[in-house]
Formats: sequence, structure tokens, C-alpha cells
Amino acid sequence: MQEESVITNYRLDDDQMMDNTIRPESIHEYIGQEDVKENIRIFVEAAKMRNEPLDHVLLYGPPGLGKTTLAFIIAHELGTNIKTASGPSIEKSGDLAAILSSLEPGDVLFIDEIHRMPRYIEEILYPAMEDFSLDIIVGSEGNSRNIKIDLPPFTLVGATTRAGDLSAPLRDRFGIVSKLQYYTVDELTSIVKRTARVLGVEIEDDAAVELAKRSRGTPRIANRLFKRVRDFALVKGNGVVDLDITKDALERLQVDDLGLDRTDHELLLAVIEKFNGGPVGVEALSSSIGEEVTTIEDVYEPYLLQTGLLKRTSRGRIATDKAYQVLGIEKK
Repeated sequence: MQEESVITNYRLDDDQMMDNTIRPESIHEYIGQEDVKENIRIFVEAAKMRNEPLDHVLLYGPPGLGKTTLAFIIAHELGTNIKTASGPSIEKSGDLAAILSSLEPGDVLFIDEIHRMPRYIEEILYPAMEDFSLDIIVGSEGNSRNIKIDLPPFTLVGATTRAGDLSAPLRDRFGIVSKLQYYTVDELTSIVKRTARVLGVEIEDDAAVELAKRSRGTPRIANRLFKRVRDFALVKGNGVVDLDITKDALERLQVDDLGLDRTDHELLLAVIEKFNGGPVGVEALSSSIGEEVTTIEDVYEPYLLQTGLLKRTSRGRIATDKAYQVLGIEKK
């Protein structure tokens, strides 16, 4: 029976097609992450001058900051193709072998959520990264044999929201390790304006700033909110995204002035009202608001910690004085 491929065919929905349309292709179009961007530009140029593959790259940071976009830009700047996979989809050694054996010399292999690969798959990846060879065992027990496959030189770009979850041997095999930071309001304003320009939507300057302020320092959220505000502008206005339409749309979407949405408020309220302000363990918090632990840790907590609304201690999560003020609750 033929094994199911880890790379599946699917039809892109409108949002996915728009994401592909607005994604910058070159390093000069990429807004923000100036230090990371400049370093990658130098490393790529040096690799091209030596006519060698670029060292393997690990990109880490909260979701939505542009790790996938950077991987595609690296491939574009190298002038090579990119193959993509995700850590959870690589379950068997055969899955990894199929991906690696499809690479051409100089290709970029992008593995998203690389921290979610099984450890025994990581061990197969080590010689592929170091020596461009693949050692796999085929056959059933008692009739198995080891096969070595030579691979073309390639660059692995791994993306993760949890660099600490990578095993030390895998992490050490990345020659370039870059952390992506939250974006400034000015950078997000430029991103929103670029998105509007690419999509042919008129947006006023103060509306772009307002969107940027409520985007949690994250381009993915900025673009997502822009899509929804654009809908309001089209249906309730004349198609122009102005400040009044933007504020009305964001209020209807329950996104406050700090960019906090309903789940953020539920999380902070749970800490304050159900657990007396903390400390509370993430498992108990997860059960109380009906969100997965990984979602809380990867999606919501980083921004709440960054903005000083939540503290994470060895005993659990604690709501700060600022959280009480934002929610309008008097601290007892």
C-alpha cells in the first residue's frame, strides 16, 4: 500500500491566496526585524560568493512575526526552490526520507513547528544536516538492513515558537540562529499601508496607525484585522478605510486599545476572579477558560507578559496591578 505523502494538495481559500499575494518576496521589501534581516542578507551573499549552500537557519519567536516569510525570502535571495513541511506531519522515517530525497542541489527545506518533530526523526536528520547523507533502516524485524543515501547540499530553515523544546544536538546543528522580536507601531503601520497598497485599498494614515496599535506587535494580526476592517469599509462605508470605520470595526471585533481580544480578557479575568490574582498553574487556567495549554503558552501569554499584564513565576501565573487597571477591577 502506498504511503500517504506528508505534502498534501489543497485548494487555497481567499485568505490564504491573499496571504500569498501580500507576502514580500525580497529582503528589501521585508519590513522590520532589521538586525535579523541584515545578518541574513550578509550570510546569503557570502554563501553565494563562496558558491556554497547557506548554513542551516533556525528562526524562533512568537507566532505571526514572519518566520515563514523569511524562509521564502531566503530561498528567493539564494535563487533556489523551497520545499515546505511541518514538524507534526513528519511521523515516520519514510516521511523524512521522501522529503529529503526530493531536494535538488541548493534547495531550501523549510520545516515549520520543527520542535514538534519526534526525537527519533531528529536523530535521522543529524547526518542529513551535517554530512548531507541519510541513514535509514528498512525491512521488518529480523530482516532489516541499513541504507545510506547521499543527498544534495541543501539549507534547512527551521521555525519554532519554542526554541527551548528543541533538543540540544539539533539546536547545535544550526549555524544561524535568529530570534524575531515584536514589531513597533511604526513598523506595523508601514506593513498595513503596504498591504493596503498591494490590495488596491485606500487607507487613511490615522486608520493605519490605529490598526497598528491594536495588532499586538504582530504583522499576522495586523493583516488579519486589516482584512476585517476592509470588509466593514466596503459594506458600511465607501470602501475607504478611515479612522471612524476602523474604530467601529475593531469595537465590533472586541479588540481593545491594547490589542486584547475576548480570550485575553477571559484569561486575565480567570486569574483575578477565579484564582484571586494568582499564582495559578497553566493547566488549571487552561481548564477554566477552555483553551489548550499550548495555545495559552504560545499565542496569548507572550504578549501579556510583554505588556506587563501577566507575570510567570515558578508557582504559576500572576495578574499584575496593570491588569487590574486595564480591566477596571479594584485590587483587594
